[in-house]
Amino acid sequence: MNYAKDPADYPLAAKDPALFVHQHEGAVSWGAVFAGGVGAAAFALILLTLGTGLGLTSISPWSTGASNAKALGFAAVVWVCVTSILTSGLGGYLAGRLRRRWLAVDADEIHFRDTAHGFLSWAVATLFTAAILTSVVSGVVRTGAQTAATTAAASGSVTMEAMQRGNPAAGMNTWPLGYFVDSLFRMPAGSPPPATAATTGSNETPRAETARIFLNSAATGDPLSPEDTAYLSQLVAQRTGLAPDAAQARVTTTYTRLLQKISAMNTAAKSAADEARKITIGVSLWLFISLLMGAFSASLMATYGGRVRQL
Repeated sequence: MNYAKDPADYPLAAKDPALFVHQHEGAVSWGAVFAGGVGAAAFALILLTLGTGLGLTSISPWSTGASNAKALGFAAVVWVCVTSILTSGLGGYLAGRLRRRWLAVDADEIHFRDTAHGFLSWAVATLFTAAILTSVVSGVVRTGAQTAATTAAASGSVTMEAMQRGNPAAGMNTWPLGYFVDSLFRMPAGSPPPATAATTGSNETPRAETARIFLNSAATGDPLSPEDTAYLSQLVAQRTGLAPDAAQARVTTTYTRLLQKISAMNTAAKSAADEARKITIGVSLWLFISLLMGAFSASLMATYGGRVRQL
């Protein structure tokens, strides 16, 4: 497209030739866009920090965890939306007020450019804030994972998955396997106290062997084989003084309770994972809505700031 080079082709420029110079200036004032984006990002960090402090005050020690989570979740959603509207509106207004004054440009074009400036300032602020938050969150997650791993190694604890893979040495120090093995060799009521340190070492051998036998079958949820049941019944009868039938009943009951506990723990873990998935979906949807609110607020306030700028 060929543009006219004569100032007389522009009605306003014909009255003031100086306006002809501004006719071909760039439509985007990047300085104003970045200024608005930086201002919005800084204001967002301030409001998010304030929201964190206000959110912590809504947690009461006298209310249940579910009500705390619901109240905190609702407050967080509202605060994120309000923060997005306020910060984006500030960035858009700054972009509209700080951009160059357009001369010899019709009102519709000015309105479009101001809207674009607001949107661009929102985009700059969003990308800048996302980069900062991603860096901070990644650092926190990495530090937390390292701390959790160190704590687990120091305490000798293992996960249920590791226990089911056949690690009896670690499993003996892990609930619930250690508890059920201890209950299997528990002395009946009224029996003499257990042996002291002189025989403690010999008592650990059947316990570790029992843990290995339990893990061998519990890893797949299968019942104990008749051979394992008979062998464990013999060990229990020797260590506790129970009759063979009572020892066998204790072995069967203890192993059944172990399977039930493992199943309950797996169900709880799946429920927790499903709840986390639902929370993640909800957070993503509300974050999407808050971003749309921010884009609209930035564009709207940029048109208002631009209108004031043109006066």
